[in-house]
Amino acid sequence: MDYYEILGVDRNATKEELKKAFRQKARQYHPDINKAPDAAEKFKEIGKAYETLSDDNKREIYDRYGEDGLQNAGFNPNAFNMGDIDLSDIFSSFFGGGFSGFSSGYSRNPNAPTDGDDLRLDIEIDFLEACFGLEKEIKIRHLEPCEDCNSTGIDKNAKDSVCPVCHGQGRVQKSTQTILGSFTSVTTCPNCHGTGKDPKSYCKTCHGAGAVEKEKKLTIKIPHGVEHGSKMRIAHEGNAGKNGGRNGDLYVVIHTTQSKEFIRQGFDIFTTLKITAPQAVMGDEVVIKTIHGEAVLKIPAGSQNGDRITLKNQGVPYLGSDTQKGNHHVELRVVIPKKLTPQEEKLYRELFIISKQQQESILGKVKSALKK
Repeated sequence: MDYYEILGVDRNATKEELKKAFRQKARQYHPDINKAPDAAEKFKEIGKAYETLSDDNKREIYDRYGEDGLQNAGFNPNAFNMGDIDLSDIFSSFFGGGFSGFSSGYSRNPNAPTDGDDLRLDIEIDFLEACFGLEKEIKIRHLEPCEDCNSTGIDKNAKDSVCPVCHGQGRVQKSTQTILGSFTSVTTCPNCHGTGKDPKSYCKTCHGAGAVEKEKKLTIKIPHGVEHGSKMRIAHEGNAGKNGGRNGDLYVVIHTTQSKEFIRQGFDIFTTLKITAPQAVMGDEVVIKTIHGEAVLKIPAGSQNGDRITLKNQGVPYLGSDTQKGNHHVELRVVIPKKLTPQEEKLYRELFIISKQQQESILGKVKSALKK
């Protein structure tokens, strides 16, 4: 589903262009007007597309990662509202106003409970911290209920908080008489901007919002085995809800630094080890570094360049398990010396002569067999 294609705009469309396209499409597919079987579904898609693209944060995430990115960032792509667009305004171009008795499924009670927004926080941790987990203190800024007004948004000393213009409805109606009959348009109240509350009665601390922005410190426990891009949900630490709605959640996205020594794939660790030709031929025991500390690695005699030796249970602890771990894989790199000491050169020459004699013996046997 391409949101830009749904609205019929290009990817560089401005907010005004998005709003104009939304209005046109919504008029075309609103179920009260369009009786096609798929009109309601298309209307929902139009609303979802506009709600996402009209929000700068969501639009940036959608442009980069699509719908999956919205979900990974903590947004529910299937839940949407129409923001500052009054759907009854969609019909203002029809006969000078909305249909009399028009009722939209998206009209909202200004005093109904509204859930708070989810928040996202990106943090960076060290490679080994991701392997073994840690407790980390973080700082967030979120909306908390205003204590001065008990999150109502109304001054405690206010005598009357109901908007005198819309009488608490958040909307005002205007009837227009035309040659085709009487039509009624419903718009957001210009006095209270849809809250249904008298601005003169607003709390001086939160200015009617019912919540104030505050900084908060949290200590979170990052489990062992998390990977780069992992996301943790911290319940109820997002923005405060309104009118008794639930708080949003905080989503912590974890970024891990790269290691100069280890490569991680899932729960397995990969490293390389340089060995000499004699070590490859004769075998050896060496001490190597793992994420758990030093370990002894036994190199079998006759090892070849590129051979891999596995140390079991020396990898990353499995996420959610206290016992299971991945493995540590060591790839051998046989290093051929470019310079030799006189003693080394003598030994290699003797080895070369023996090897050459063996090859000549085998070659002689092959030639004899061919003559027969």
